[in-house]
Amino acid sequence: MTVFKVGDNVEVLDDVISGRVIKVHPSEITIETDEGFFLDFEPAELVVVESGEIRVSNFEVSQMKSQKEQPKRKRSASVKPKQRNAPKMEVDLHINQLTKNTKGLSNFDMLNIQMDAARRQLEFAIGKRIQKVVFIHGVGEGVLREELYSLFRRYDNLRYYDADYSQYGLGATEVYIFQNG
Repeated sequence: MTVFKVGDNVEVLDDVISGRVIKVHPSEITIETDEGFFLDFEPAELVVVESGEIRVSNFEVSQMKSQKEQPKRKRSASVKPKQRNAPKMEVDLHINQLTKNTKGLSNFDMLNIQMDAARRQLEFAIGKRIQKVVFIHGVGEGVLREELYSLFRRYDNLRYYDADYSQYGLGATEVYIFQNG
């Protein structure tokens, strides 16, 4: 492993960043980039540059190669273009979206209202041949989510999975409806 000293000219291995070492800690090297930014890196991410050439030992090369050659995660089944571009229907099952007033309603009553709405919307989507429906159920304790999964399992022409996290967070399930004929 390279020993860094304050004043060394360095470059970042996996980025187009170079600069000068201004602070050295065992697990962290602080550099000032050529643009004047102060950035922290692990020693394994940096190489010392002398007179424009990078000097790396064979040991460091083999270490980096072994890190890079770790097995890649298998890609999930690719989504067919027809599936990817299908317009999506969203159903918000939050109780305040389904009824004006929840006063006097028990948790059981609210769950029934939500499940009736989910069942109606799912039947509507199947009837109108809508391929994708996102049910927004929220996170909560997971009761509504499990009830939805129980409903979805009664249909053999659909597949359900967590909806896009970046768009919906953890509180949504996407249903893909296979169209027959």
